[in-house]
Amino acid sequence: MTGGSDSPDWSGAPEGWNWAAQDEDGRWFWYGVKPVPGIGGGVWRAPSRAQAYAGQGAPNPEWYESLRERPG
Repeated sequence: MTGGSDSPDWSGAPEGWNWAAQDEDGRWFWYGVKPVPGIGGGVWRAPSRAQAYAGQGAPNPEWYESLRERPG
């Protein structure tokens, strides 16, 4: 799954936060800065103040392809 039906709705994203990505375990997060893949794999990383929980989806073995920029 690479950003399919369980990706979060952008209307729930904090103002000015233009990135969303899903970790391997299915958790989605909003990001205030562009995140990078974690060194150990399975997660995206950004400064903690620039990351907010966005919802739970199905586990995603292709998590590294889930990074999305806010449309528009």
